Amino acid sequence: MAQRGIREYDAKNILAKHMKKLSKGTVKYRGKVALVTPDTSIAAVAKKKHWVKTNKLTVKPDQLFGKRGKHGLILVNATYDEAKNWIEERMNSIVEVGKVKGKLTHFLVQPYVELDKEYYLAFTGHQDGDYIHFSSEGGVDIETNWDKVTTVNVPIDAKIEDVDLTPILDGVSSEERKALKDIVTALYLFYCKLQFGFLEFNPFTHRDGEFFPVDAVARLDDTAQFLCPERWGGIEFPAPFGRELRQEEQYIEDLDKKSGSSLKLTVLNPHGRVWTMVAGGGASVIYADTVVDLGFGDELATYGEYSGNPTTEETYEYAKTLLYLMTREKVEGSKVLIIGGGIANFTDVAKTFDGIITALEDYADKIKKHDIKIYIRRGGPNYEAGLAKIREAGKLLDLDMEVHGPDMHMTKVVSIALKNLEGGN
Repeated sequence: MAQRGIREYDAKNILAKHMKKLSKGTVKYRGKVALVTPDTSIAAVAKKKHWVKTNKLTVKPDQLFGKRGKHGLILVNATYDEAKNWIEERMNSIVEVGKVKGKLTHFLVQPYVELDKEYYLAFTGHQDGDYIHFSSEGGVDIETNWDKVTTVNVPIDAKIEDVDLTPILDGVSSEERKALKDIVTALYLFYCKLQFGFLEFNPFTHRDGEFFPVDAVARLDDTAQFLCPERWGGIEFPAPFGRELRQEEQYIEDLDKKSGSSLKLTVLNPHGRVWTMVAGGGASVIYADTVVDLGFGDELATYGEYSGNPTTEETYEYAKTLLYLMTREKVEGSKVLIIGGGIANFTDVAKTFDGIITALEDYADKIKKHDIKIYIRRGGPNYEAGLAKIREAGKLLDLDMEVHGPDMHMTKVVSIALKNLEGGN
């Protein structure tokens, strides 16, 4: 599962759509949130969301980094004019958060909430199920007060209604117990059914059946995007703070948005000598981990995947973009391109290989000029035809290519490629 962070704004928007149904009407969440960006001012937002001008407000950057209060990046109990001035002063400014510098471009605006009590709640997955973490003493120092957090395990085949939540509710008053049980139950269902990999509310509070998530952190399983397009809405997966998308990464992201398949590309090191084009999210992790385990982590140039039965044209565009990046800069020594994957369930290997072959034809001269050795391992529907085609293309184009089917273990082909890489062991 590939977990990717989403904006707090998006997490709360999704929650607002589903809370009533998942709680069976026992918990209310109004979902009053707004997002101010370089293209959408707070004045423009206020025209559609009138509460922005009438409520006292909380404002903070919404760019996948935490500790905003400790960095002086939260404005609370502010008027509309105060919020407007605060955002305008900081929009497009460069700030340093920890060891990372980045530009502030997105700001979350929400009603200010007076906190009589601060609770902590988080959901995390593990191999055999999920954990629910809860504390009646939430807030900014939760990490240093983790001994006050109680954890309940939810087995993978269990229903939340059958799980004993008593351990996490023992520390709250009897008057609050039912309301908090309803909140925890509904949010766990939200976490599961909406395919979250991680979900945290710190702090949150509640009053009269209403849930107030002051701060939220969320990561989605992006491989479930095809399952949840309507439930997620127009979700985006922003780059980590301080990291601007390269033009080529943005191109693949745009291609992915238009496709029913999954197309992901992250450039880790444009000067690296180990490049991968991997089919499948799980396989991409295995290939990357193997490269690192074999001591070539610093040389790993890319991380990504093409999966979900992409068309020949989509695969061609992906492969072409990768080869463009790979042949743009000369490095000392040779490079390797590992075209890999597991054994596909429904991806037509021959069809995707047609796209790869066309890209190889376009870049054959540059591939040879940059001394690129290509190692291929693939299985799945029509893999025999696909491997035969690409093996023949390699011969016709006079490329240094080694082709294997599912009889070769996935990690073995990485080992072979790296041993033959100039300077390898």
